[in-house]
Amino acid sequence: MGATPTSHYPLIGQLFKRDYAWLCARIGRVLGCPYNAQDVAAETFVRVLALPDPTAIREPRALLTTIAQRLVYEGWRRQDLERAYLESLALVPEPVHPSPEERAVLIETLVAVDRLLDGLSAKAKAAFLYHQLDGLTYAEIGRQLGVSVSRVQQYMAQAFARCYHVMVDA
Repeated sequence: MGATPTSHYPLIGQLFKRDYAWLCARIGRVLGCPYNAQDVAAETFVRVLALPDPTAIREPRALLTTIAQRLVYEGWRRQDLERAYLESLALVPEPVHPSPEERAVLIETLVAVDRLLDGLSAKAKAAFLYHQLDGLTYAEIGRQLGVSVSRVQQYMAQAFARCYHVMVDA
């Protein structure tokens, strides 16, 4: 019989006591803000808690650094998406702006779609979005992207395969 998740709490507690301040300082140098660094460090330890077997960690600081860097990159990516959304929203007349709640849902949806399509080329992402959001045909997408219809088909196959794998792995 395997160890229960709560049996790992003392190990994670020791890791936290030993490396939390170190991780905050390391992330703080990248972010330039101690409060954001503390948030990332805390989320890093939450992710460590979710690992199936924390006792298998061989290089704790390397693992913590990797998880924290991924969280920082995710945060930057989210900021970029949010900035792009707000810039496009500025072009729309104010009476049709979404409420703050709708805006938050839209941004969360954008982040989820971005995560879903992560790893695809820019053209494959664009082809998928043109087809799914704008309803363009493969020929229209090909003209937009300057590629052949068969290339659009390849992009779509990649995108659908990515969606399938994300859904199956979830």
